Amino acid sequence: MKYSLIGDDVKLGKDVKIHSFTNLYGCQVGDKTTIGAFVEIQKDSIIGKRCKISSHTFICSGATIGNACFIGHGVMFINDNYPRSINEKGELEEEEDWSDRYVQTKIGNNVSIGSNATILGGVTVGEGAIIGAGAVVTKDVPPETIAVGNPAKIIKNRRKNK
Repeated sequence: MKYSLIGDDVKLGKDVKIHSFTNLYGCQVGDKTTIGAFVEIQKDSIIGKRCKISSHTFICSGATIGNACFIGHGVMFINDNYPRSINEKGELEEEEDWSDRYVQTKIGNNVSIGSNATILGGVTVGEGAIIGAGAVVTKDVPPETIAVGNPAKIIKNRRKNK
């Protein structure tokens, strides 16, 4: 883990692999998960077991990712859907300024999220769903569906083919 910053408050499961140039703090990572280079995982985030988090991904506070998930390169999670630079006093915002806008995101088990997708705050992606590369997920995605585009739209229900 050369050139990585892993906070003392990080809870790592067994056999977690972390590549260089990562920043993890206040989060939890499940057994046998792999985290690629240039990944940041913030506090109050939970990553399940046997996940693959690809390089250049940003997982913000409050994201929960289930077991056996694939997160592609450059995926961005959002926890403030109305971000601001300054508060009402004209000062740079601090955590207490945006705490009322903070929303959590939930990704079910066995979800695959393609490279460069953006997952907005407050969204739930159901178990077994697939999010296409470059998609912008603005609302919940049902289990076993495929969602693509900007904004992401459901193009296929995988349950119908089983």
